[in-house]
Order: sequence, then structure tokens, then C-alpha cells
Amino acid sequence: MREISVESISETVERLCIEANYYLNEDIKAALEKASGEEESDIGRNILCSLIENADIASKEQLAICQDTGMAIVFVELGQNVRIVGGSLEAAINEGVRRGYKKGFLRNSVVSDPLRRENTRDNTPAVIHYEIVEGDGLTIHVAPKGFGSENMSALKMLKPSDGVEGVKKFVIDTISEAGANPCPPIVVGVGIGGSMEKAALLAKKALLRPIDRRHPDSFYRALEESLLESINKLGIGPAGLGGRITALGVNIETYPTHIAGLPVAVNVCCHVLRHRSASL
Repeated sequence: MREISVESISETVERLCIEANYYLNEDIKAALEKASGEEESDIGRNILCSLIENADIASKEQLAICQDTGMAIVFVELGQNVRIVGGSLEAAINEGVRRGYKKGFLRNSVVSDPLRRENTRDNTPAVIHYEIVEGDGLTIHVAPKGFGSENMSALKMLKPSDGVEGVKKFVIDTISEAGANPCPPIVVGVGIGGSMEKAALLAKKALLRPIDRRHPDSFYRALEESLLESINKLGIGPAGLGGRITALGVNIETYPTHIAGLPVAVNVCCHVLRHRSASL
């Protein structure tokens, strides 16, 4: 049984919170650079170039890419042969978030109660998803999520007879209705299958996959490409001011489901698709 200390977990989460907010992922930066050459709108092109410049400044000056530094979403893959020592795993993760947001001068955006709205003042608690896996490792993914885009996400329980066309319509309608609100260009995570809550989790996890890595199943790879093409024909464009590039990528994740169901979730993210990972 391998032992991992809670202090090492807190230190890792602290670092990941800061890095995720300071540095734009390379796949997104490459997509923005490619999009700036493909965008036909002058305004859209200028916006894309400004986003690239903003990311460069954030990296160089050690500043947050966006003022909404998000609610910390944490995915934990815990090996079944690991023993956490020195305290609670969940407390260690939240301590790392607390330290990271303070040390990185990142905005505290979490309220302790959804209706009474008092700020917790340290961006905790995080939303933590646990998965028990084989082995003696511990992998942590920190994905701060801003709510301008999160608020545009949606879930629908389709009928099996709706099929692939029903899925496509729901995804495209969701993005069309979102318009400029999620700060396009966006990345779209789609979860298909499982149950209501599983589909939503799949959509969120889909955003962890680099947008230059397509789905391994050729059927879903083609669906990702078809959806991206359809979304970019909506004309929403960068910052919602019109243009060719509304989305940089569409990632789909699936799971088996019930014979009577076809759950579909869409998790929308702006171009600041923040996530950093580490293995202990």
C-alpha cells in the first residue's frame, strides 16, 4: 500500500490552480492562431488577435487570463492501492484551492449558500469528482470554470427515437440560444448516455480532452466535426459580433444508457479552457 501525504496533495492543487489560471493551454493557443487566419470578419480577426495577445501578457506577467478565475472543479483518479495519510483527502484539496487562489491573487467567486449568497472569501469549497482506479497512483485534474459560459450549459432527456439528429439539434440550439453570453469563441463538451447526472459529468470531462485530439471512434469523430461545422455556420463569431469562428472545438464523451433513454448534456466553455493535471 503506497502512502501519499495530504500536504503533498495541497501543494500540488495550489500549483495547479495558479498554473491553470495563468497559462492558456497550447492546444487552445494553436487553435486561436489558426482561427485568426481563417476568420473572414475584420472585427472577429482583431478580437482573436487580442485574445492571443492577452494570453501572452498573462503568461509573461503572471496574471490571470480572465478576471473570472472560476469555481475550482477537481477530478481525482485515486489508485485503489493508495492510502492518504495525515488527514482528509477532501480537506487537502480544498486547502490547496484556498492557498492557490490567495497566492495567485485570483478572484474569490464562491458563495457558501446558493440563495443567501455570502462569499466564502477563499474560493472553497471546490466541486470534486472522485474515481477509484487500479494501481497505486493519484492523478489530479484542476479545471477552474467561469460561469459566463457555465450558465449557458444545458441538459435534455431525449427519446431514443430522436437519434443522432435529435442530439445535433439540441447541441446546435443550445449554442444558438447562448449567443454572445459565453464569450465566444467557445469549446463545447457534449455528454451522451448514462443517466441525467452522468451525461452532465461526461460533458464536463469532455472539456479536459485537448481539442486537437479527436474521438477514437470514427462515428463520434465524424459527429464532432459535423457539429463544429454547423456551429460555425451560426454566424455568432468572436465575442458574438459576427464572423466565421464561433467554436474552436467540440468534444464528445459517451456512456451506455437505458433502453428507454437518451440523455444529452452540453457544457459550454469560453476560449479560456483552463485545466492542469499532475500525478503523484
